[in-house]
Amino acid sequence: VDGWDIERLRNRQVKNFLAVTLISLGAPMLLMGDEVRRTQRGNNNAYCQDNEISWFDWTFPDRYRDVFRFCGHLVRRRLHREISTDMTVLSLNQVLRRARIEWHGVRLGEPDWNDDSHSIAMTTWSLDENLMYHLMFNAYHEDLRFQLPPAPPHTTSGWRRIMDTFLESPDDVRPWKDAAPIGDSSYVVQAYSIAILCARLTGAAHVPSSF
Repeated sequence: VDGWDIERLRNRQVKNFLAVTLISLGAPMLLMGDEVRRTQRGNNNAYCQDNEISWFDWTFPDRYRDVFRFCGHLVRRRLHREISTDMTVLSLNQVLRRARIEWHGVRLGEPDWNDDSHSIAMTTWSLDENLMYHLMFNAYHEDLRFQLPPAPPHTTSGWRRIMDTFLESPDDVRPWKDAAPIGDSSYVVQAYSIAILCARLTGAAHVPSSF
């Protein structure tokens, strides 16, 4: 493994962690600079460090512009997420109980909940049920082929790939209008990667251009 492969893997893992944080329900907890790989060299208690550990390196936004773009796109997508008024007064557990989720593994309907499992997939719907998502997580060191649920017949365009953290920017995350269509019955998620597909259901409201 050469240095470039190690750097690509590090970059991908940063995107994986940002993706899981920002697509989840609840309040995302990010520290200034997470969006440009600022690590404080692993020091999580650097408030008293008046040195390079706690300083912000202003070369990072340019050096890691792909991660910065990736994070910004996820934040914009999160801001457009459908949250109805009554949902804002519910607890996280109450929202999760109302959520429509189907769990899978590499095979549909067969999630692997074992302690040594390194993959999971889920199909879920937006709260207004205008959008359908299929999320695939591969933390294994080899590529995995995931079966895809058929896109409902009342979708406007079938599945589209809106995220794949293995791909280089700008293909790692795309707005709906630029997302690649996926017509196969399965999708290969590369090692240590996350892929998300989305289907827009017939009659759904206009999808924002930043989505």
